[in-house]
Amino acid sequence: MATTHTREQVLDGAWWPRSRDIGAELPSLISALTEHLGPVLRVGLDAGAWEGLPTRLVIDDRVVHIDSFPVGDDTVLITRGDQDHFSLLVVPPHATPEAARSAMARAVQAGNLTQAEQILIDTGTHRAYPVPAEEPRTGREPGER
Repeated sequence: MATTHTREQVLDGAWWPRSRDIGAELPSLISALTEHLGPVLRVGLDAGAWEGLPTRLVIDDRVVHIDSFPVGDDTVLITRGDQDHFSLLVVPPHATPEAARSAMARAVQAGNLTQAEQILIDTGTHRAYPVPAEEPRTGREPGER
């Protein structure tokens, strides 16, 4: 989470889940945020970015509602209280530790106005899945022997 109290930046924090399994990843995030912010009521995620997105989870004996928003797979929205929202950068699970640290540091930098997607592009973590290597080139046309 950002250490500034002004909340003028685009993002309030960052999260680096190790998989796209929301049931396995979200409880530890919510527990950590609850210690820092108080009770979390809702989480907004892009359903297309997560495996088996439920409508709610019970975490630390509290019901946390999960909303599906087209926010993109690079952002998670956290709601505490009636209208208190926090926006977190989501670093893709495949990111290298160096790239993840860099992206998270940029997200919480005081005065950051860079959108989540651009931070991931700039730090080399943008692609959701690694791109396979190209076929070796032989100098021949396809089908030619």
